[in-house]
Amino acid sequence: MSLYNIVNMALPLLYLLPLLSLISTSAHAANFLIRNNCPYTVWAAGVLQCTAYGAPPNTLAEYAHNQFSNLDFFDISLVDGFNVPMDFSPVSSGCRGPRACTADINGQCPNVLRAPGGCNNPCTVFKTDQYCCNSGSCSPTDYSRFFKTRCPDAYSYPKDDPTSTFTCPGGTNYRVVFCP
Repeated sequence: MSLYNIVNMALPLLYLLPLLSLISTSAHAANFLIRNNCPYTVWAAGVLQCTAYGAPPNTLAEYAHNQFSNLDFFDISLVDGFNVPMDFSPVSSGCRGPRACTADINGQCPNVLRAPGGCNNPCTVFKTDQYCCNSGSCSPTDYSRFFKTRCPDAYSYPKDDPTSTFTCPGGTNYRVVFCP
């Protein structure tokens, strides 16, 4: 066999090396079990990718996979208001998540925050820095305390990180239940 034939046979393998390195890298995939126990539709069945932004009020499950130190960061957020009770928790061992947010926030919502289908956040209603935290420095308000009292582990205002962000090792599996 000539050197020319050996080189021609080896070239396709060289092109495969970058692909093989991508395939063989170690990755931790997370699985999500999503269940709707509500008597109404919470999401469009079969839609796995967002096609638009929702309008407040929205209860949010926020998630960032394999971030700093190979940790998942996740939370339940009421910063955009509340419209559906939710449980967002790890099902793998080794970490804990927020307690389910199951309070009757819609039924107890202050009149000024009431909205069709939910309870607005104060930023949507008042549009001031005190509630929107646009300047980057803000603190809890009576309205954020209303949400925090009912769902202690959920974000209640934009700077509520210390009591509302949870971490688990990358690759942890999660459960999201609407109307738990």
